[in-house]
Amino acid sequence: MDIKESLRRRIWSLMERENVALFPRPVYGRIPNFKGAERASVRVTRERCWESAGVLLIAPDSPQRPLRRLALEGGKKVLMPTPRLKEGFLLLDPRYLNVKVIFEAATIRGAFKWGKRVQLRELPPVDLIVLGSVVVDRYGTRIGKGGGYAELEYAILRELRLVDEDVPVITTVHDVQVVNAELPREPHDLGLDYIFTPTRVLKTLRPLPKPKGIYWHLLGEEKFKEIPLLRDLKKIG
Repeated sequence: MDIKESLRRRIWSLMERENVALFPRPVYGRIPNFKGAERASVRVTRERCWESAGVLLIAPDSPQRPLRRLALEGGKKVLMPTPRLKEGFLLLDPRYLNVKVIFEAATIRGAFKWGKRVQLRELPPVDLIVLGSVVVDRYGTRIGKGGGYAELEYAILRELRLVDEDVPVITTVHDVQVVNAELPREPHDLGLDYIFTPTRVLKTLRPLPKPKGIYWHLLGEEKFKEIPLLRDLKKIG
């Protein structure tokens, strides 16, 4: 077992043991939902990066659902990656959503129902990126559940020049998911600028330089078979 997987298991076990995890449980193998996710999301909405953002890329994970709802209620467009990017991206535009359906639209199932599947050339520029995380540190390093999809989603947008180095990358997590020790980093990792918990806002101390695009040599053949979007992007490039 490598160090990242060991850290994931430690946090998953801690969240179950301390009973700070929420449905779906058990949290093993997931971006864990947590008690206080709503409070952490509200903290995000008080920041300038939120106020100035018109389009947000928000992870499809359960703990980020309150933020997807708050974005739509605030008149912001939400670009949501489909799980494992198998069906690309969904765009939720509040101009076409009745107030009564926004709560449903913020769920994964609801996003498929009320969102529009967008092709690469239809993707809008993104002003703020919200990731799900398993473990984070104060320096801006993040560990997800191990698939590398957050990095890939960002890299696709970077290849299309829809984000740049200045677009903030944030996450919402429970306080127990923030560790004091510095986590291992890799060149393709997508670092964090801010961390929001139910009790605090953390500006990271040493965020990673953001990837400038896709590291094609690191992608296996399976990824190309699994994600049609990558094949489309290769054609455009």
